[in-house]
Amino acid sequence: MAKLLLFLVTISFSLSVYAQNSSLSGYVLFDNNKPALGATIVIQNAHLKKETSAGINGEFLFKNLPLGTYSLIVSSLNAKTQTQQIKILSNKKTVNVILEVTNYQSLSEVLVKTETEKRKTETKGFSVNLIETKEASLRNIQTNELLNTTVGVKLRQNGGLGSQVQYSLNGLSGNSVRIFIDGIPISMYGSSFNLNSIPPSMIENIEIYKGVVPGHLADDALGGVINIILKKGAKSNLNASVSYGSFNTFQSSVNGLHRFDKTGFTVKASGFYNASDNDYKVWGGQVKHIEADGSQVPITARRFNDAYRSVGGMFQVGYTNVKWADQFFIGITGSDDYKEVQHGAFMTIHPYKGRFLESDALLTNLSYQKKDLFVKGLDINTNGLIGERNRIVNDTTAYAYTWLGVRQQRPVDFSNPDGETMDLENAWGSQQEGGPTLLNINRKVASIRSGITYEINKNHKVLLNHIYSGVDREDHDEMISLLENTFKQTSNLHKNIYSLSYELTTFNNKLKFNVFGKHYRQKVERIKPQFNDDNTQVVNDIYTSNKHYNGYGFASSYSFTTNFTLLASAERAIRLPNETEVFGDAGDNTVENTSIKPEISNNINVGFRFGKFNFNKHEFLVTTNLFSRKIQDLIGLPPNAGDRWENDELVQYNNFNEETTSKGIELQLNYTYNKNLGFNFNLSKLSLEFKNQYGNVTDVPNTPLFTINGALRYSIKNFIQNKASLNLFYNTYFTDEFSYIIVYGNTRDDGRNLVPTQFINDLGLSYTFPKENVVLSFDAKNIFNEAAYDNRSVQKPGRAFYIKLNYTINKF
Repeated sequence: MAKLLLFLVTISFSLSVYAQNSSLSGYVLFDNNKPALGATIVIQNAHLKKETSAGINGEFLFKNLPLGTYSLIVSSLNAKTQTQQIKILSNKKTVNVILEVTNYQSLSEVLVKTETEKRKTETKGFSVNLIETKEASLRNIQTNELLNTTVGVKLRQNGGLGSQVQYSLNGLSGNSVRIFIDGIPISMYGSSFNLNSIPPSMIENIEIYKGVVPGHLADDALGGVINIILKKGAKSNLNASVSYGSFNTFQSSVNGLHRFDKTGFTVKASGFYNASDNDYKVWGGQVKHIEADGSQVPITARRFNDAYRSVGGMFQVGYTNVKWADQFFIGITGSDDYKEVQHGAFMTIHPYKGRFLESDALLTNLSYQKKDLFVKGLDINTNGLIGERNRIVNDTTAYAYTWLGVRQQRPVDFSNPDGETMDLENAWGSQQEGGPTLLNINRKVASIRSGITYEINKNHKVLLNHIYSGVDREDHDEMISLLENTFKQTSNLHKNIYSLSYELTTFNNKLKFNVFGKHYRQKVERIKPQFNDDNTQVVNDIYTSNKHYNGYGFASSYSFTTNFTLLASAERAIRLPNETEVFGDAGDNTVENTSIKPEISNNINVGFRFGKFNFNKHEFLVTTNLFSRKIQDLIGLPPNAGDRWENDELVQYNNFNEETTSKGIELQLNYTYNKNLGFNFNLSKLSLEFKNQYGNVTDVPNTPLFTINGALRYSIKNFIQNKASLNLFYNTYFTDEFSYIIVYGNTRDDGRNLVPTQFINDLGLSYTFPKENVVLSFDAKNIFNEAAYDNRSVQKPGRAFYIKLNYTINKF
């Protein structure tokens, strides 16, 4: 009887297990972290077979699956089919699949037709470009150079590798343009971790918003935003590159990721090292040798105090593609750099020797992303960091130098100029006027960006975003007295920006509309101990400010056909003064201005996207944008430098008193033939004017107003070896002449204040070996050795050559 009962229980249990059903869900992604929209997913065993397709985010779901063992087969065009054995032993199971892409170029074409994230971004109504870095990561191209080829973007650099950089978007530059790394202001990372240092191989893509900035980026960017999105793929990989070239320039980077498939535990690491002597030749202007008798001889000289070195890295651990998080990482970022300073804000007749800057940063970072948190359509995204940044400005050498790199001489006896000479020393005892300094600038920084998105349905979406950034700064100089150093200056700046956005998609996805509002708050506090007039008492010079502002805007697009979209956007934008503009920075040759006011601008963009069109083997895309800006209290270099700021070594940021206006057009053409020949052309033409103190309307100084970029690419398949390829590149950059300073209200004067017309040409090639894991490239920059100038008429490098080796492991 007992045996019979046991037998019946066993049979009953077996039948209940057999009858129990389960579900299987997950995501299918390509190994470039893009959703595998439309991928075919088949689940089968001896008794059952079901099939479905991946959704727009790569999601899939099978219901009513009996418990047991199955084969899961996932396939997609231009990706290797993947088969997995799946055991379903509970009522719900999740699995994520990564497909290895076999042809990125063809994949890009297919995804565009199915509304990729790139196309979605570029057709929401904003004036935006999205740059993908896969090709650039294989060449000797810095991230800054990649940006410089984009329509409406102009790189403003004071010299060679490691020099100070500004970015101009439709004519607005400096701090009117905000730079982010994964949504965190790059200023938080410090000068030792910047776009000069981050190689394209560490970057997934770059978003460039011009004029009107969407609410989800929630920042006070009046001119636009450049958002660097670092790689976040969930597939184990390793990439390393090394390059060497002119001016003893060495650059290397390594980045990798390893994911444990069973647990989702993921480790990411990346690092870089860059160094250059920057000893390129300069000529013209104030590049002269001063003889002992005081006579000046124009020469061609090599920069001799301009070396640069940077090293840094990021290490993160966390989880990817698990139930509770799509991405969760906690990690540490560290960087260090050394930069010699050749001259002040402008290239003057007395170059520096012995002035240099040292910077470092150590930051803890955290990121979390989850789609469909708690309920379907609710997404959360958070990125934050906290840590310290330090900078030292070292300038203790009193000798005066000429552009030959030698100490300037003067006669011991001025009545006998042919007699004995001696080294000339600056009366102020340092290279830059102001006296010797060992200035330490210590900053405690914190920033966090949070965003919540709720998709009510396919037509309606609401976004709430917030960003906080804070800097607590302390300055002390080891060259001043112990008593003076006892009373250290402290400078604190805290900023909060909130935004609320609503997105509407209707008329079968033809009409897209986005409206947003922003609230800005900034608190500034500066305490500067100083002696009173008779040096008998220390008093605190205290400055405090706590202000708030409101802004708003919209963006809209309408697709008349699949290949023709009209875009329009507008915003009342606010740009709050940043730390350097308020407190100054001796390392960047800037002086404090606590009375500086925020910029307020009315920005308008109207444009269209025409394409992509395919005719046999021909493919082309045309985009254009008309823009208008009306700016109150524009922040920049003094508009009348000859009257208001006579020091040619230092600069101070000020507000332009009169309204500044800007209007312009940008145009871009992309053409491809047979996927081998590619041609890109873009131009930007604008005006940027204000009324000077004499009542005359004149150009804002130090701003290029007309630029053209062109690029030609040709690919040869099966070159020398089967499955190997050779890619040839040619790039050209045209910049029309512009005034870099205004002298007594006259922008033209006698021509001495003009940066001349420039026409720079680059050549390059890359060879991809058959297994596609090794790429060797060669680049020749400025092949005709033209004089290249940029920000404040500082000369940039001439002809230069570089070679690079790139190695990738996609499986380990």
